[in-house]
Amino acid sequence: MNWKTEWKWLVWIVVGFIACYMLPVGQQRFDHALLEAAYLVKWYAQEHVLLCLVPAFFIAGAIGVFVSQASVMKYLGPQANKLLAYGVASVSGSILAVCSCTILPLFTGIYRMGAGLGPACAFLYSGPAINVLAMIMTARILGMELGLARAVGAVLFSVVIGYAMHLMFRKEEAAKAAAALQMAEEQGGRPLWQTSLYFAMMVLILVFANFSKPEESAGLWFTLFSLKWQLTTLFAAGLGVMLVAWFKICAWKVVLVAAITSGTVILTGFNPIAGFTVGSLGLAWLTATDKGEGGAWFESSWSFAKQILPLLLIGVIASGFLLGRVGQEGMIPSEWVSKAVGGNSLQANFVASFAGAFMYFATLTEVPIIQGLMGAGMGKGPALALLLAGPALSLPSMLVINSVLGPKKTVAFVTLVVVMATLVGWVFGMV
Repeated sequence: MNWKTEWKWLVWIVVGFIACYMLPVGQQRFDHALLEAAYLVKWYAQEHVLLCLVPAFFIAGAIGVFVSQASVMKYLGPQANKLLAYGVASVSGSILAVCSCTILPLFTGIYRMGAGLGPACAFLYSGPAINVLAMIMTARILGMELGLARAVGAVLFSVVIGYAMHLMFRKEEAAKAAAALQMAEEQGGRPLWQTSLYFAMMVLILVFANFSKPEESAGLWFTLFSLKWQLTTLFAAGLGVMLVAWFKICAWKVVLVAAITSGTVILTGFNPIAGFTVGSLGLAWLTATDKGEGGAWFESSWSFAKQILPLLLIGVIASGFLLGRVGQEGMIPSEWVSKAVGGNSLQANFVASFAGAFMYFATLTEVPIIQGLMGAGMGKGPALALLLAGPALSLPSMLVINSVLGPKKTVAFVTLVVVMATLVGWVFGMV
């Protein structure tokens, strides 16, 4: 037996045995943390996988199939005009208004298609961080100062962090740029207006299916919320027409899926979630059984799902075990965080941004959480630091980013977010 190679297995076995032997089963905090992990992953599966991730996987798959690599390199690649590239990346992310996990399939799609590291990271940050409704909610609940500071800070962060990533790894970016110069523009294909409308339908389905209820029961936002499922249905119907007219998918199949989806909604007492689930399964069936572009679209979407979804679920379980849910305790006592973020010291800002980077925030949930922390003594500086770092990152998202960018770039991205949030929060607290 060669112990030079086998000793590693022995060490892992011994460490694993000791860990199992010493498990603190029966202790209230440990048992409750396990329960919180189960609760959080159940909530995540119910609230985010169907409505957020499934549409995001289809959009990411479509990027890989229907958007030419040459076009991505032209507008978002290393050699693209910087103002155009970072402008497109930040604006594109802000339109989606999704959480830190939902943006990941889309980020992975454009990065693999040849987008430069800087614009891709700007898009990765801007999607969950630059949320118009969240900005308005922040201003109304936490004050106009914090709302304005969050809006300005998030926009600047997306560009600064993206460009910093570009500078830090410019040698690798130079190699990608050299490859882009040898890539010829693809000819033919679908007209740009058709591709744009097709993506618009899917993005609108994603946005309105996840449209959150505003605080006030009146006005434009509440009207859109009250019509969210009618609008989602309208856009889904538009997508169905495009599948028949442009993708040559059998019309009877599309009509069958629409009929089954409508029947499910009626039979379940007009349950929109049930209809959305059946409609998503129907779209998967339509594309998976198609021998043309639809089949390639499904294969691309499925590859993203296989890579990303398991890592996200593992990360959510770990996040629930360590930090718990809103208002519940995990292994790390929430009072530690509350005490550490009091006042406006540099340390308090760092703790707020660091803790926020690892916590999982669903869209808009960060505002009531910070409202409670501010009531317990959290300063305005740490509050802004958490607002800038929290929605854009989470432990589940870090696992996926690492699988796409590798450890070195992931650590650099997370560090940039945490350090910048800390410094901006500290300066804001002193002002």
